[in-house]
Amino acid sequence: MALLLQLRTVTGLRGKADRIAKAVFRGLSFYTRVLENCEDEARFDETFRWPVASNIDGNEILEIQVFNYSKVFTNRLIGTFQMVLQKVVEEGQVEVTDTLIDDNNSAIQTSISIEIRYQALDGTVGAWNDKEFLETRSVHSEADGTHPLETDSLLSSHRQGLDISPGKSNQPSAERSFRRAGKGVFSAMKLGKTRPSKDDHRKQDEPAVLEAEDLDRKALLQGLEPDTISLASVTAVTTNVSNKRSKPDIKMEPSAGRPMDYQVSITIIEARQLVGLNMDPVVCVEVGEEKKYTSMKESTNCPYYNEYFVFDFHVPPDVMFDKIIKLSVIHSKNLLRSGTLVGSFKMDVGTVYTQPEHQFYHKWAILSDPEDLTAGLKGYLKCDIAVVGKGDNIKTPHKANETEEDDIEGNLLLPDGVPPERQWARFYIKIYRAEGLPRMNTSIMANVKKALIGENKDLVDPYVQVVFAGQKGKTSIQKSSYEPLWNEQIIFTEMFPPLCRRIKIQIRDSDKVNDVAIGTHFIDLRKISNEGDKGFLPTFGPAWVNMYGSTRNYTLMDEHQELNEGLGEGVSFRARLLMSLAVEILDTTNPEINSSTEVQVEQATSVADNCTGKMEEFFLFGAFLEATMIDRKIGDKPINFEVTIGNYGNQIDGMSKPILRRKKEGGDGNEEESELLQNSSEDEGDEDGEMVSVSSSQPMKPLVTDRNYFHLPYFEKKPCIYIKSWWQDQRCRLYNANIMDKIADKLEEGLNDVQEMIKTEKPHPERRLRGVLEELSSGCLHFVTLADKDQHHSSRTRLDRERLKSCMRELENMGQQATTLRSQVKKNTMKDKLKLVQNFLQKLRFLADEPQHTIPDVFIWMMSNNKRIAYARVPSKDILYSIVDEEMGKDCAKVKTIFLKLPGKRGFGPAGWTVQAKMEIYLWLGLNKQRKDFLSGLPCGFEEKKTARGQNLASFPPISLLYTKKQVFQLRAHMYQARSLFAADSSGLSDPFARVFFISQSQCTEVLNETLCPTWDQLLVFDNVELYGEAHEMRDDPPIIVIEIYDQDTVGKADFMGRTFAKPVVKMSDEQYCPPRFPPQLEYYQIYRGNSTAGDLLAAFELLQIGPGGKSDLPPIDGPTDMDRGPILPVPLGIRPVLSKYRVEVLFWGLRDLKRVNLAQVDRPRVDIECAGRGVQSALIQNYKKNPNFSTLVKWFEVDLPENELLHPPLNIRVVDCRAFGRYTLVGSHAVSSLRKFIYRPPDKKAQHWNMTGEIVVNMEPEVPIKKMETMVKLEANSDAVVKVDVSEEEKERKKKKKKGGGGGGEEVEEEEPDDSMLDWWSKYFASIETMKEQLRQQEAAAAEAEEKEEMEMAEEIKLDDSPMKGSKAQAKNKEKFKAPKDDKRKKQQSVPEFPEKKNKPRIDELKVFNKELETEFDSFEDWLHTFNLLRGKIGDNDDNATEEERIVGRFKGSICVYKMPLPDDITKEAGYDPNFGMFQGIPSNDPINVLVRVYVVRATDLHPADINGKADPYIAIKLGKTDIKDKENYISKQLNPVFGKSFDIEATFPMESMLTVAVYDWDLVGTDDLIGETKIDLENRYYSKHRATCGVSQTYSIHGYNIWRDPMKPSQILSKLCKDGKVDGPHYGPGGRVKVANRVFTGPTEIEDENGQKKQTDEHLALAVLRHWEDIPWAGCKLVPEHVETRPLLNPDKPGIEQGRLEMWVDMFPMDMPAPGPAIDISPRKPKKYELRVIVWNTDEVILEDDDYFTGEKSSDIFVRGWLKGQQEDKQDTDVHYHSLTGEGNFNWRYIFPFDYLMAEEKIVISKKESMFSWDETEYKIPARLTLQVWDADHFSADDFLGAIELDLNRFPRGAKTSKQCSLEMVTNEAELPMISIFKQKRVKGWWPFVARDENDELEVTGKVEAELHLLTAEEAEKSPAGLARNEPDPLEKPNRPDTSFIWFLNPLKSIKYLICTRYKWLIIKIVLALLLLVMVALFLYSMPGYMVKKLLGA
Repeated sequence: MALLLQLRTVTGLRGKADRIAKAVFRGLSFYTRVLENCEDEARFDETFRWPVASNIDGNEILEIQVFNYSKVFTNRLIGTFQMVLQKVVEEGQVEVTDTLIDDNNSAIQTSISIEIRYQALDGTVGAWNDKEFLETRSVHSEADGTHPLETDSLLSSHRQGLDISPGKSNQPSAERSFRRAGKGVFSAMKLGKTRPSKDDHRKQDEPAVLEAEDLDRKALLQGLEPDTISLASVTAVTTNVSNKRSKPDIKMEPSAGRPMDYQVSITIIEARQLVGLNMDPVVCVEVGEEKKYTSMKESTNCPYYNEYFVFDFHVPPDVMFDKIIKLSVIHSKNLLRSGTLVGSFKMDVGTVYTQPEHQFYHKWAILSDPEDLTAGLKGYLKCDIAVVGKGDNIKTPHKANETEEDDIEGNLLLPDGVPPERQWARFYIKIYRAEGLPRMNTSIMANVKKALIGENKDLVDPYVQVVFAGQKGKTSIQKSSYEPLWNEQIIFTEMFPPLCRRIKIQIRDSDKVNDVAIGTHFIDLRKISNEGDKGFLPTFGPAWVNMYGSTRNYTLMDEHQELNEGLGEGVSFRARLLMSLAVEILDTTNPEINSSTEVQVEQATSVADNCTGKMEEFFLFGAFLEATMIDRKIGDKPINFEVTIGNYGNQIDGMSKPILRRKKEGGDGNEEESELLQNSSEDEGDEDGEMVSVSSSQPMKPLVTDRNYFHLPYFEKKPCIYIKSWWQDQRCRLYNANIMDKIADKLEEGLNDVQEMIKTEKPHPERRLRGVLEELSSGCLHFVTLADKDQHHSSRTRLDRERLKSCMRELENMGQQATTLRSQVKKNTMKDKLKLVQNFLQKLRFLADEPQHTIPDVFIWMMSNNKRIAYARVPSKDILYSIVDEEMGKDCAKVKTIFLKLPGKRGFGPAGWTVQAKMEIYLWLGLNKQRKDFLSGLPCGFEEKKTARGQNLASFPPISLLYTKKQVFQLRAHMYQARSLFAADSSGLSDPFARVFFISQSQCTEVLNETLCPTWDQLLVFDNVELYGEAHEMRDDPPIIVIEIYDQDTVGKADFMGRTFAKPVVKMSDEQYCPPRFPPQLEYYQIYRGNSTAGDLLAAFELLQIGPGGKSDLPPIDGPTDMDRGPILPVPLGIRPVLSKYRVEVLFWGLRDLKRVNLAQVDRPRVDIECAGRGVQSALIQNYKKNPNFSTLVKWFEVDLPENELLHPPLNIRVVDCRAFGRYTLVGSHAVSSLRKFIYRPPDKKAQHWNMTGEIVVNMEPEVPIKKMETMVKLEANSDAVVKVDVSEEEKERKKKKKKGGGGGGEEVEEEEPDDSMLDWWSKYFASIETMKEQLRQQEAAAAEAEEKEEMEMAEEIKLDDSPMKGSKAQAKNKEKFKAPKDDKRKKQQSVPEFPEKKNKPRIDELKVFNKELETEFDSFEDWLHTFNLLRGKIGDNDDNATEEERIVGRFKGSICVYKMPLPDDITKEAGYDPNFGMFQGIPSNDPINVLVRVYVVRATDLHPADINGKADPYIAIKLGKTDIKDKENYISKQLNPVFGKSFDIEATFPMESMLTVAVYDWDLVGTDDLIGETKIDLENRYYSKHRATCGVSQTYSIHGYNIWRDPMKPSQILSKLCKDGKVDGPHYGPGGRVKVANRVFTGPTEIEDENGQKKQTDEHLALAVLRHWEDIPWAGCKLVPEHVETRPLLNPDKPGIEQGRLEMWVDMFPMDMPAPGPAIDISPRKPKKYELRVIVWNTDEVILEDDDYFTGEKSSDIFVRGWLKGQQEDKQDTDVHYHSLTGEGNFNWRYIFPFDYLMAEEKIVISKKESMFSWDETEYKIPARLTLQVWDADHFSADDFLGAIELDLNRFPRGAKTSKQCSLEMVTNEAELPMISIFKQKRVKGWWPFVARDENDELEVTGKVEAELHLLTAEEAEKSPAGLARNEPDPLEKPNRPDTSFIWFLNPLKSIKYLICTRYKWLIIKIVLALLLLVMVALFLYSMPGYMVKKLLGA
């Protein structure tokens, strides 16, 4: 399908000029060549071809522009011609002559004449005639008229002629450019190309790429900038005419289900803002099933833990990444009760693993309560979480004193792009029904029951289980049903977006004994949602998901049960499940909401049957063209192949005639009926109504190929299979995925090209990258036009619509970005841009993966004797047919080579590496009604054989194909050499031979013994290779060749070592054997063993057709030239590389650490060096124990090596031990795979990079003016921070004055500055760490800035309006901005006390802290002495466990130098040239030397816990030679971050003792101590290195104090020695502080001050200045190691590859024959200083009133204040109680006294206490200095009530308010704005501070205010002026003046009566008393009245 344009002439031009034309169609432009000096006519006569993938639309436009060409200026447009292609589309061929129009759209008199032809997709437009254009001569006569233009490349400046000057004919050069068509990707730029072999099958399909020079020349001709040229891809053009084969995939072994080692390490640092009053929190850390707890912290809601937990796992990656990490904070847990949950946080391990560096560092997790959705957040937990797989190394940011203020919101524990405010959401997972379940009649009982009762029920009771975020939900169980109907929904409640990425859905069979999984499916939430601005919530379906698992043959024990659990690749279809998923964000304010997060299951409405698409009949056709390489174990039984799709075609289920659910066309829609396929002839008009599926081939006996493999005799007769199946028609999902897959494949191939070009150093890889980007952008834009827009289809789910929208957005955006990137690709930005493009690739692959399944995958099983042996799984989308090319599956209607593999676990390890069978199979899957071209892609030349009933039906599928055409070929395999093979024998070598398979023949090369880099140099000839099909197809699509490499063993069968594929270059009998295609060139093919690479093969393959004339026509084979090799043919001359003479000089230094061989020690070793068959032996070491160095240092040999460096063979180093009687034993070997870095290239005289004439003054700026950054930024006027800035004296004075004037903290500037004696080594160390962090910060900032700048550039070119990236990026930027003010704040607060400055000493001298090993910084100190690891033993079969370390048996030290003979004279003529040393001049002697080694160990961080309690008791052990120091008595109890601060002196003799091991052990009271980790340092390389790593060079030279010079040699002596050794002129000290070395002049101070302050003259400063800039010295210069501390990872041999902690240390070495060095520097840890903090609580005010009065109901509180220093809760102190405060005022005058030990440098309090009563010794804790004050309400009969608290960080707390009124909540919430003070500076502070607590709504509120005074004294001061606790002597405080109401009622009853009753109710009482008296009187009156009256009446 293509559009061809022939541009003939342009006439009527004006003037005389150079002309060029450009033709554009669909965004792809071609340029013509430049016609020089044309007058009125320009005759171009050029043809351009655009391959088109989708039909050309009649309105599309072809545009041609004609320019006047200019070399210098831009080309000037003469006119444009545009043509609408309607007529072309209708007629297929049009000739036009027309005028051009200019810029203003007016016609000009220039006219153009062209011809256009168009060949459409469906062949609707005129037949393709082989004749070329009507009248031009045929330029392209090649190979049967197939159109070679197909293979041309789309060069944006492409012309047929490469170098045509006017007048030369166009013909030969055009011919040349086409001839290249069939060759490799760089075929035109070939230097000997190496390509990853998985692309090697494209060999024939790859169009030429023009020579780089030609391109440049053309570019200049056309005035294109070389920076804009792009090379189009290999496959930009629809490669070859017949592209009937697709690429095989080379990686064989399934890696999915294999267990690996993982380690999850979690540090819980602290929690803040926990909700609740006075709690005792514990943190529970749960990973998967394992739980661990921190210790309990009492009565605090901001506990500080700093505890480290490690969980080790050995599971498959899938299982690992689905494990949930759950952190929960529990309140008051103890032995008896489990405690109450405060809040928890969960995320899956996979989320952590996808973070950069696989870790979250110092991030805050938001705690929420899963039981109460409405509650909001419950606090924050600060932690580090890291997940390490084997071989990942985690770079932890350097741990220093963490003084940064914690910005919680800016550092939340969430992946990027997740909003900090996560809401609760409900996940509704609806399960409708399932079908196609396997017959699970596994239980014996079932069979018994069946026999007895005879009932034939379905024997499976399925239910569905859904697991998400650590919770499980199940549907009900449907008893006895293969087609269960559930219609239930499972509801999960989880935070959204969830931090768990996968939902696991499993159909299980319920069984009395144990439930088994039937099938498992995982839904990745990232694929069913989109978080962008225009994104959508997770949604899915309703759609079917297919489940795959173990085979469907039912045995009692299913060995592949794991596959059903979702581990590993399923090997058979299990069932399909109809389900859907929806998410609803909860509105937590709604009162009706059910706030539980338990999983709920409820009924759901069923869905209509047609909701998942209309049922369509699909047709699958397959033809087996070849089955070879069948494993010999199964070669003796008949073999057949079975193909299944879903359950169709499966023989076992007894369902080969599948039951079909279909609606009757008549009738009403609901009445479903099942019927056998036979009777489905109601399909009117279906001509194959009678067709029965044939799903397996006939069994056949295999024939022998060779010792290992068999093949099936599929010669001219190829068996076929065909299956009809019915599925819902959802093809458009797969179509869109296919389009994206194709874009991704093309991109991947392009990227491989680019990497290959970089690797093989081809010129201009950036051009290729531009081409890749061009294709990508056109592909993306193409997708947007092609993607199926039919949105309103009834069966489209919401996910379909949303995904399509988001894919279109993403691809459009990607296309634009690609265009922008293309313009930014330059030579220097190449690497970064390549990374960005790789991200595109990942994104495309991610987008293309369709989550809603449709048609199940196709399985091909090889059955031997009806036993299933091996399988292959072909995704259905890859073979799906579509009428649109791009939508077609990549393997549809193509011949695909597939390798069958063993199912499940059997395929792990070596078993999975061997091929079970190699098949060439042709597959086609599509709608039955589109079936007519299902055979179109087969190689031509066959007849169809059909079953009897399909004989005369045209479209009835054949049951086999009979090929009538066959071609005979000869294959020549030129096997030159292999390299870097792996060791298969225990000796560490192999005896390799290669076996080449082609069709059904195989041949072997000879076996070469004991080598990993065999050079076979052998030609293998395969005669009479018969290939079936048309000849021309063979030329473009030959079958692939498989090459396997084996290791020959004397006994047993050969071991498999790897395999690769190749495609031969084909020559038909009518072609010439001449360049450029022949003879073929050697190429590298990557060898794979399982999934890992295992070397390269250098070979070439040609397939030559044997014509009618027989073999005589073939190019002759030179007979055996090697008499000694017998009949072996060598690789012919034109193909083998050109050799020239090289000399290899070897420096033999010594051997180290040789292990025993066969239990015997190595005593007299020798080294043999071999390269390309030549070699040299070292001198024999007479006694390895006494001196392992060689006596003769340099030897050489001469060898013929290829001119092309990429083809250089490896160099082998082998060490043998010479035993008695002339016996040799191999100790170990090493192959130097690339000689590249050892090749000596004479320096180029012209380009002298050092200007040797005049003097150059070196700019002696101080190193990095880091601390100089003007930290005075934005200090508010009222700020109290003292900022120490390194500025000059005057500046300082000025600033002081300014500050004083500036109000606010003037008084502090006067603070006395401690003198030099206060400074120690630790001051220097901490200052250096600050510097390092600052540097890191600056680097990050710079990187971010650069990125932002680039983004801005991009944004200008693309208006990023709807780009999904915008959201996350903008967020990131805001974050940056958000952090910026915080940084200022941080600077303000770094008024770090331990860096005081003396007037004459503006700063502390620093050292360099490397956060890695010194070796990585200085290239392993291999500047002239290299270390080669000697290996022995095979590489283990399960590659995962055998690491290289275990195979190392020793090390060879030496070096190699390779150069072409002869050497230029000037080298040998140099002064002092010693011919014995050749190129290795000036090398020190290697005699034994005594050295004093001084090891300083500073501290260790993040040690792996070794004890049960999650801690360790570390101590240092050092081993060097025979010296073994164990510092056991100084172990540090229960610490994972111990500070050792120790130095050790060891005397050693190099070379015997040169490997220093520093280990950290864990001390145990009983039993042996465990190794935590160790690090090894090769001291010898350091000692001899030119970088001078013996003793680091300090920044400054001083002779006393903390920075005293450590080296016995002074700087001036070191300098003179370096100058002498390097033959450098100097040093010449001049006046005025100048020194000249070579032609560099350095300046510096010349005075030094001794202890007594006397100044004297010295040159040392100057010398030191030179040393610190030694790398600037010409020729001899290199960077010298500075004074430093290095950070080395600790490793444990038991856990290879996983870091167990880090050690900060450094090593000094001093030769013993020099003057002795001074004493070691004291780096012992700082002792904490004793302090006493006195806190006087004067008064409280406005404390909330808690109690109600018994009598009066009045509010009052009985106030007391409690205080303690963090970490010392047990020493808490309470004031007395101020009873009955009615206003919230309390008066105390109470003093607390807190003695504590404080480390100034780290700003931490040091506490030593026993962890529990059972602890053996005290543990030292370091915790921040924080004072807690709480206010309580005292109750006598119930617990006291907590009212409020404040916590003051003694280093940074807000200054107290002057009065109670001014004291507000701001002081706690708004700390950033307030001035902060430090008690360690102020010493004494008084003021009011607020008490705060949380109210019901979780809001902070003030619950009281306290007036307190803080006074800090050192222990000495406290002793001088003692003070009493409370109000006691000495220095007593007066009693508080409390109101009379303050007392306690049941102790003073009378007083309480007085106060409560008398004062208030005085009148009331009087009235009551009077009333009572009255009442008494009345009563008495009434009482006595009767008696009295009687008396009276009766006459008293």
